[in-house]
Amino acid sequence: MRVAELMTTDVLTVSPETPLKDVAELLAARGISGAPVVDDAGRLLGVVSEADILAKERRPPHQTGLAKLLGHDESPSRKASARTAGEAMTSPALTIVADRRVDAAAALMLDRGVNRLPVVDGAGTLVGIVTRADLVRAFVHTDEQIEREIREEVLLHELWVDPQAFELSVENGEVTVSGRLETDDERELLVNRIRLVPGVVSVTVHETAQA
Repeated sequence: MRVAELMTTDVLTVSPETPLKDVAELLAARGISGAPVVDDAGRLLGVVSEADILAKERRPPHQTGLAKLLGHDESPSRKASARTAGEAMTSPALTIVADRRVDAAAALMLDRGVNRLPVVDGAGTLVGIVTRADLVRAFVHTDEQIEREIREEVLLHELWVDPQAFELSVENGEVTVSGRLETDDERELLVNRIRLVPGVVSVTVHETAQA
């Protein structure tokens, strides 16, 4: 499954000139934690989030005489003094493209500790957004949907094998595959790839005897 199948295309965006107070009101009204910042052409410039706005509430550190002598800069951060989305945003934004698999999006969110990823095209134009909630919804795919993705995408289009050469069953997300595999590496590749299909809980492979 690809990001394009899950992403939301009707995305709330703000301009770099949007006052930070307006951004906060928009996030609160929509119940979201961040919004992409785009220019007039729709190109993604960054993301302004709740954390960026909370930086306004952080008390600036006290500038001590010793710190001045040592040359330490304890002045308020740029975000703390920001007045607009462009000044407060995180840039460059962490993004993903629409044709990436959803497991890549999940790994990126977990590794970088983010809840959403702007989706951009090759020119950097915003085309959608994908969230952790979107990925969770993908995990509740039916057994029939899981089996279809394994046969059509994994076996046929990625591993280049005939899906009819394998017996496949899925029950409550638990996948059982029977077929002939030439090497242990092929078996490991098949198992690891099936595990990445949204909704798969476990994978069991039964190898049939060679003729």
